[in-house]
Amino acid sequence: MKPLNNKEPGERLSQPGTTRTGKKRGRRVLILLLVIGAFAGGFYTARNPTIVREIEKLAGSKGEAESKDVYYCPMHPQIRSDKPGTCPICNMNLEKMEKAPEAAEQAAKEQTSAKGKPLEQRKILYWTDAMNPSFRSDKPGKAPDGMDLVPVYEEEDRPGAGLPPGVLKISPQKQQLIGVGYSRVIKDSLSKTIHAVARLAYDETKISRIQARVDGWIDRVFVDFTGKLVKKGQPLISIYSPELVSTQMELLLARKSKETFAGSVFDEAASGANVLYESTRERFRLWNIPDAQVREIEKRGKPSTSMTLSSPAGGFVVNRNAYPGQRITPETEIYSIVDLSTIWALAEVYEYEVPLIKLGQDATMTLSYVPGKTYKGKVTYIYPEVDKTTRTLKVRMEFPNADFQLKPDMYANVGIEVDFGRQVSIPQEAVLDSGTEQIVFVALGDGYFEPRKVQVGARVGDRFIVVSGLNPGEQVVSSGNFLIDSESRLKSALRGMGSPAHAGHGATGGEAGSGSGQPPSGIDHSSHQQKNGKTMQREDTAPPRTDSGHAGHSTGDSGVPPGMDTGRSSHDPKSHQTGGK
Repeated sequence: MKPLNNKEPGERLSQPGTTRTGKKRGRRVLILLLVIGAFAGGFYTARNPTIVREIEKLAGSKGEAESKDVYYCPMHPQIRSDKPGTCPICNMNLEKMEKAPEAAEQAAKEQTSAKGKPLEQRKILYWTDAMNPSFRSDKPGKAPDGMDLVPVYEEEDRPGAGLPPGVLKISPQKQQLIGVGYSRVIKDSLSKTIHAVARLAYDETKISRIQARVDGWIDRVFVDFTGKLVKKGQPLISIYSPELVSTQMELLLARKSKETFAGSVFDEAASGANVLYESTRERFRLWNIPDAQVREIEKRGKPSTSMTLSSPAGGFVVNRNAYPGQRITPETEIYSIVDLSTIWALAEVYEYEVPLIKLGQDATMTLSYVPGKTYKGKVTYIYPEVDKTTRTLKVRMEFPNADFQLKPDMYANVGIEVDFGRQVSIPQEAVLDSGTEQIVFVALGDGYFEPRKVQVGARVGDRFIVVSGLNPGEQVVSSGNFLIDSESRLKSALRGMGSPAHAGHGATGGEAGSGSGQPPSGIDHSSHQQKNGKTMQREDTAPPRTDSGHAGHSTGDSGVPPGMDTGRSSHDPKSHQTGGK
C-alpha cells in the first residue's frame, strides 16, 4: 500500500510540469516566427529604393533640426547663424527660426526681381559672407567663420541702367519687413497759425491828459470819480481865474469897438477894432474855452467869474486830480482819459517765429471766460528788441472794442495767421536732417530708391515746405527711411570693399571680386554721423567702422556677434600700407 501511495502522488505532481514546458515551447516558436518576419520585412525594405530614400530624408531632416538651431535677422532674413548674436547690418538681436527651413527656402525662391524674373534665374555676381562683407567668392560654399556664403545678385549690387548714381534696390519682402511707407510730394495752399498768450493794454494813441492852461482855482467838479465814462465836450470842472476875467472884459471892449467903427470912414480904425476882437476870441480858443461860452459872454454883455473846462475827447477817466477849491496851474494834470473803443494785445513770440510775422497780418483773439466768441484784429507793430531772458519778441495787435468787453490787463489767447500761398511740401517724417544737410529717399519704382539732397523751409504743421530738390508728384519714403539709409550706406561700403587694392585680402575658397573701389557718387552718407568735427553714431544703424587709411577694412568693434570668426587673414602691416597708398 505504501508504494502505491508513493506512486499516486508522483503521477499527480508530474502533470503540472508537463503543462508549463509546453507553454514555453509555444512562446519560443512565436518569437522565432516574429524574428523571421522582421528580417523578411527589412530585406524587402532594403530592396525598395523609394522607401529607403524617404526614411533617410526623414531621419536626416529630423536629426539636423534637433542637433542644430538656426538664428536669423527679422529685418534681413538672409542673415543666418547657428548661434545667438546680432545682425551686422542693423545690430538687431538674431531670433531663433521657428518655421521649417524648407518653408523659408520656398518663400525665397518665390521672390521675383523688378524685371519679373524668378530668383533662381537672376544673375549672381559673387558670393559673400554676411558677417564679413569683405570676403567674396565666385562660387557657393562656407566662409572661414563657418557661415554659408550669401549670393549677391546683379540688381542688388548696382542700380539699373539709366538710374541716377547712388540708387539702391530693396526687394518688396524686405520693404514689408522694415515697414516702408510712402507719401507724395504735393503743391497746395499752406497756412499756419502762430499761437501765443497776450496781455491787453490801453491804446496809447488814444490817451488824453487834461490840463488847465491858465492859473486859477477850481470852483466846481462835474466828473468826480475815476473810471467814469465821459463824452467829448462834456463839462469837467469850472475854474475861476483872474486872467480869464480880464480877457472877458477885453473881449467885450473889442466887440464894442468893432461895432462903433463898423460904419466909420476911417478904415484903419475899423480894421484895428476887428483885429483886436478876433485876437481876443483866438485867445479863448487856445485856452480850450468852447465857442458857445464865448458867445454866451457876448450875449450877456458882462464877464463871468468862472468858466467851464470841457473834455476834448471821449473815454474813461483813469486818473483824477480835481477837487473843489484846489489851485491849479498850467502844469497841473487834472484828468487822464482813455478811449477804449480799440484795445491793444501785446504778445511775445519766439525769435524763430519772427520772420513769419509781418505788419498787417490777420490776428484772432479768444478769451477762456467768453467761450464761443472770437475777436478779429491786425498786427500793427513789431517791437525792435528781443528779451534777453526769455528770448522772445513783443508783437502788438489791435482789436476793436465797441462794447467795452475787453479790459486792460486781461489775458487772452491770440493767433497770428501766416499765409504761405501755394508751396511744394512733404511730411516731416520724410526728411533725414543731419544738421548740415537734409536728405530724402525718392521712390523711383520697382524697388529702387534714390537718396537726394533737398532744401527745406518752414515747417507748417506736420509738413516741411520744400525750397528745392523735389517736384510735385514724386513719391518719397515717409516711414522706415532710417533703415533704408543704413542699407544704402552698407551697400556703399560693400562696393568700396571690392576695390582692386583690397581684392586679395582675406579671399579664400574662391577668387575675390573686383570693383572700382570708389563709392557711388551723389549723396555722402557720412554726414549723417558727423557734426562739428566729432564722430556721432546713430542708434538705429550699425555702420562699419573704417580705418583712416583704408575705408574698406574694419578695425575694432566690427559689429560681428561674439564667437563668430571674421575670416580676415593676417598680412604684413607694411605691405598693407604700401598697397593702400
